[in-house]
Amino acid sequence: MASIFTRIVQGEIPCHKVAETEKFLAFLDINPLSKGHTLVIPKEEVDYIFDLKDDLLAELIVFSKLVAHAIEKTIPCARIGVTVIGLEVPHAHVHLIPINNISDMNFARPKLQLTQEEYAVLAQSISQNFPN
Repeated sequence: MASIFTRIVQGEIPCHKVAETEKFLAFLDINPLSKGHTLVIPKEEVDYIFDLKDDLLAELIVFSKLVAHAIEKTIPCARIGVTVIGLEVPHAHVHLIPINNISDMNFARPKLQLTQEEYAVLAQSISQNFPN
């Protein structure tokens, strides 16, 4: 059975896309820790990030870096926090989270509630700052 992220890649489930290439997709997290919290995934379905082939893993990190810079240009923050947990969805993914202090990375914190319109505007703003 395809993961929820594979179903997003295939267009079966909508997302608020931030950036996309032939190999990768970045979209807003639907349970964000902060405004701009973005997930970056390889389009190839691989459960565990460290099972990715070396070249794909390297490319994922470089793509994540570009997405992080686009988020920084859109959301005022001290840094973009990066985390890989890998338990919630069986599809390799990276969390990029705008942060101002370390507690902003605490996944036990209550998640933000955004409207679909807020997500759409935010995704478009980040996307406009992504290099083409």
